[in-house]
Amino acid sequence: MYTFSSKLKTFSLILIVLGVLGISYGYFTTPKTIEEVEAILKHQEDAHHGAVAHDAHSGHDSHATHDVSDKEAAKEHKEHVEHVKTQMQNRPWSAFYVAAIFFLLLTLGVLAFYAIQIASQAGWSPVVFRVMEGITAYLLPGSIIFFILLVAAGLHWNHMFHWMDPEVVNPKSEHFDKLIFAKKGWLSVGRFLIFAVIFLTGWNLYRHFARKFSLAQDESNDDSNYKKLFKASAAFLVFFIVSESIMSWDWIMSVDPHWYSTLFGWYVFASFFVSGITMITIVTIYLQSKGYLPEVNKSHIHDLAKFMFGISIFWTYLWFSQFMLIWYSNIPEEVTYFITRIRDYNLPFFGMLVLNFIFPLLILMSADFKRLTWIIIGAGSVILFGHYIDFFNMIMPATVGDQWYIGASEIGSILFFTGLFIFIVFNALSKVSLNAKRYPLMEESKHFHY
Repeated sequence: MYTFSSKLKTFSLILIVLGVLGISYGYFTTPKTIEEVEAILKHQEDAHHGAVAHDAHSGHDSHATHDVSDKEAAKEHKEHVEHVKTQMQNRPWSAFYVAAIFFLLLTLGVLAFYAIQIASQAGWSPVVFRVMEGITAYLLPGSIIFFILLVAAGLHWNHMFHWMDPEVVNPKSEHFDKLIFAKKGWLSVGRFLIFAVIFLTGWNLYRHFARKFSLAQDESNDDSNYKKLFKASAAFLVFFIVSESIMSWDWIMSVDPHWYSTLFGWYVFASFFVSGITMITIVTIYLQSKGYLPEVNKSHIHDLAKFMFGISIFWTYLWFSQFMLIWYSNIPEEVTYFITRIRDYNLPFFGMLVLNFIFPLLILMSADFKRLTWIIIGAGSVILFGHYIDFFNMIMPATVGDQWYIGASEIGSILFFTGLFIFIVFNALSKVSLNAKRYPLMEESKHFHY
């Protein structure tokens, strides 16, 4: 049985504490007033305000025109500062949200991969089932934290989801938005939270019963628990494919309520699915390095690395398909999504493509490299970081605009969730044997060679 070392436990707790400090600092240093925002922006030139001031001194014939121009300039300046204030106040929430959803969906990716192995009766993977089950232990605490974030958004503790503002669907308000009003049947806080409860509960119920049947199979004299696990996995995959698409619309795409993409559900799936497979591979190699999982051989690692490579290419295909179709059609409400990201997030936007496509392509294409653990660990670390940046690119431009930078909120959120993830996962791995000894296809898995 695996023993959760005191060093790793201490390391995870240190990460959690440092993360809490960084997150707290980010929240407390966020500007609270207009004056604070103006002080932060004073070194930046307000181009529009400067142009109006220039016109005021250029000699208009009508004094009334001067008054109107000054009033309009003042109004626009106030609206601009208010908008920047909202973006700055969104930043710590958004940074926390990005890290929270990344680790939650990464775990969901592991759960989906696990269910696929069970439902397809794969013979190569049972030796790493306990690794997958250990990683998915994070799903419940991750779901609770994430649901609290969704409720906080619904209670207007932040303005990450613009469509939640009641003013945008009020025809009498100056902030009325026709497009959001047309979607209000779907974009409602009540439906949003009810669906979140259904999805998170469904995923966690499958994880609970899958773990229960898997452990019971170890002590059983027949395959009845295996059959229950098989049926539960097949049913879960149907639920997963529907809930994953809707989840991606609600929790990610709706931060840009004017924009939509019919490929988006698949795109998000590819991102967290490859992240989940990568995490399985890294944890497996780590446990092997500590003398555990003796049945796992180079062929198992090779197959996991092939999945890392293959799903990375699949993600790139979806990224390019979405980007190319929107760029080619050049529909204003669609291209705005990419214009904002290329203009204000140039480095993370194109850097993500290098990390998630070019790097895996060059490194993991070689069959020999897919058997070298140090290369797989390096490539896997890059892939995980690259897909965190992917989620960063999906969320931050819509919630903080050009007011983004990597600071205490972003680093603290990553440290907190990394520490929490390590603590929960490795604690779960230490609770039971890492060998699913009575699983029907275990002997085939132990003797798997490619």
